[in-house]
Amino acid sequence: MSDTLGADPAHGRQSQGTQGARGVAKSATPAPPRAAAHRRGRARMRLEITVLSAPAIIMFLAFVIFPIVLAAYYGFYRWKGYGDPTDWVGLGNYKLILTDPAFHDVLWHNGLLLVLSLVVQGPIAIGLALLLNQKIRGRSAIRVLVFVPYIVSEIIVGIGWGLILQSNGAANGLLERIGLGSLTADWIADPDLAIWTLIAIITWKYIGFAVILMLAGLQSIPEEIFEAAQIDGATYWQIQRRITLPLLGPTIRIWAFLSIIGSLQLFDLVYIIWGPYVAGTTGTSTMAIYMLAQGRNAGNYGYGSAVAVVMFVISLVVALIYQRFVLRRDLRGAVTEGTV
Repeated sequence: MSDTLGADPAHGRQSQGTQGARGVAKSATPAPPRAAAHRRGRARMRLEITVLSAPAIIMFLAFVIFPIVLAAYYGFYRWKGYGDPTDWVGLGNYKLILTDPAFHDVLWHNGLLLVLSLVVQGPIAIGLALLLNQKIRGRSAIRVLVFVPYIVSEIIVGIGWGLILQSNGAANGLLERIGLGSLTADWIADPDLAIWTLIAIITWKYIGFAVILMLAGLQSIPEEIFEAAQIDGATYWQIQRRITLPLLGPTIRIWAFLSIIGSLQLFDLVYIIWGPYVAGTTGTSTMAIYMLAQGRNAGNYGYGSAVAVVMFVISLVVALIYQRFVLRRDLRGAVTEGTV
């Protein structure tokens, strides 16, 4: 009896230790219901992502990717725009595009518009944004006036400026009335002035968008930084140079990217003011105008499709190069913040 009683405590301690070890093992292993709930939550999240992103993906495939593939297909044919294409020319359309001096000219025009848009619009937009970021009387009204041209339809802008800049239009009439008749010119038809006329119209039309972006970037900079710089004795221009412009860099780079893509695809204003054929004689023709004139208007839709593919490739290459070398640090910072 005593032996049995003496053995019980030891046996009890052993059984307790075994149960404790089992309890630790059970607690270290996740409970099956919790794992199942976690899997159900991940499956539900994947389903939500699929349902919410499916319409956008379908629209992108239907209205972006499919037309590009279809244009690439038609670009291998000499096609009149009706019936199934049967006259196979292979890379003949693309070879003709790349060797056509007229295409070289319009490519140069697009490049010139791209550079001039950045050089002209950038400083003006930054200056107006700095001015409108100050507490001045009538600031809201000035912001509206600056932004209004951007929301006006390109058709209205093109027709309006086309009438104003005619040889007998309002611009020359105003110059004559104020005694500057010697400055009157044929702003639209003169090949030496047409490209600068186009730059002026583009700047007037799209400067509001750039100003709004710059204002958003300026208002995202904390005021404490400027106050600290003023306490340290920095002048206004030193603050703008050393603080404002570096912190405004990401906004400037995004605006420049959008402006580059828009310059490569410019069509509407040139077509409305000059037309597809006059634009070629005045030095304002663009790749999109060339595509219209040599493709649709010439009845060669296969060639026009090939031009569209070339435009897409040029825009894509420029966009990838810009993102690789200019937007790289901005994207890297976004990825780093997302992973943290």
